[in-house]
Amino acid sequence: MGFKVVFLWTDVALWAMFAALVLYIVRLVRRPHLRVNWQRVLRDPAALSAGVVLVLFLGVTALDSLHFRRALADSPAGQQFYETRTESVLDLLLARQIEMRETSYSAPLAYQGFTLDSVAHGSEMVREFPRLAFGGAHLQDPERDWHGDLSRRALTGLALGAVASVLMALLMAAVLAPHHGGFRQGLKDLLGDRTHYPWRAALATLSVIALLAGPVIALMGHYHVFGTDQTGNDVLYQALKSIRTAFVIGALSTLATLPFALVLGILAGYLKGWVDEVIQYFYTVLTSVPNVLLIAACVLMVQVFLDKHPEAFETGAERADLKIFLLCVILGVTGWATLCRLVRGETLKLREADFVQAATAFGVRDTTIMVRHIVPNVMHLVLISLVLNFSDLILYEAVLTYVGVGVDPGMNSFGGMINLARSEMSRDPVVWWSFVAAFGFMVSLVLAANLFADGVRDAFDPRARKLRPMVLSLKKNKAAGSAAPASKAS
Repeated sequence: MGFKVVFLWTDVALWAMFAALVLYIVRLVRRPHLRVNWQRVLRDPAALSAGVVLVLFLGVTALDSLHFRRALADSPAGQQFYETRTESVLDLLLARQIEMRETSYSAPLAYQGFTLDSVAHGSEMVREFPRLAFGGAHLQDPERDWHGDLSRRALTGLALGAVASVLMALLMAAVLAPHHGGFRQGLKDLLGDRTHYPWRAALATLSVIALLAGPVIALMGHYHVFGTDQTGNDVLYQALKSIRTAFVIGALSTLATLPFALVLGILAGYLKGWVDEVIQYFYTVLTSVPNVLLIAACVLMVQVFLDKHPEAFETGAERADLKIFLLCVILGVTGWATLCRLVRGETLKLREADFVQAATAFGVRDTTIMVRHIVPNVMHLVLISLVLNFSDLILYEAVLTYVGVGVDPGMNSFGGMINLARSEMSRDPVVWWSFVAAFGFMVSLVLAANLFADGVRDAFDPRARKLRPMVLSLKKNKAAGSAAPASKAS
């Protein structure tokens, strides 16, 4: 066997989460009453478009969560040794970007270095911008061919992206055809947004992504599309690898808050009395401590533990992975107070409901009431809070890494890219591409998560559903009010 599968802590957690997500989807398919709210989410064009973006980011995360180590060819007989470097399936797909390592900075799509260097021309040394080893290396005469080569490859990628968009539209029309009276009518209804779900918004999102990704894919094999950093590594590769780190922080930290918030919130709200007072004092004290300082202290203690036990890890990736896993646990342990307050308040309301009072009158045990009657009725609140917290934790990781207490320096992350780029933003000329790439990818992910969270909140929270018609009616009344004077004037 030429490789060994490596199971990292976060890999196991992420794939367990994916499996739980699949089981939940299967449950939704079998129980129509449970999928009503999710159908309402999908009927929101913004939420559906954001979901498409999140699924693409999730796909990148899944590819980057299958790790392995290659076998060494010169291993002694009877024994098999493996490389110390842990790779993922995403690394295989981006092998060309890993190989295209320059010596230092290079601007996006450049064919020469960013700083002057001594270059030998025969016996003479000249100070000039050196040619890159990989970026634009195929050009015979860069000054003459560079613009034409860039334009040709970018237009080719753009054309392929447009073809992919057309194919996706035809595929959607074919799927809609049985319910819309044929393929042609299905295509008309799709383009006219006359479908049950807003598939036109999803198609527009996929088309924009295809038109952006086409030129990038066409250029990335011959140029550094987003430039290189100080050590010559491709910034596009670093940005794509950072997506998994953001997902790990956002998803696992959010899930880590769930047991504390749900159990303590329900106990406080249902049992009341001294249990409620103890739990309230506990999370009040916890929220009184500056969160960043508490997290920094915990992370530094973890760092000391990892430094004292290097023999516990075969590779640096395993060490960095355990650190980010423990960081998620720390974020979860220190960040459950807000959700606990919400669950406690909802439980206080539910324990006075008729069905809970009836169960109590029939002698049902408190544990059974909490598990069967309270937990299902607070899960909508938990789900809304978890989705909203996801984007907050992604931003939190960037802040923690920026101040030096986040993920391991050897692991790619948006916060690490911004932290390394901050010293380059003050130099002249400015090295801006690492910062812009990290900022752009992070904003895209957080914006998609926020829009999807808004859709989930509107669908699952009855008060949000009441507010939306009120806003629409206000707009309608305002429009009617502005139209009335105009009609009188005419």
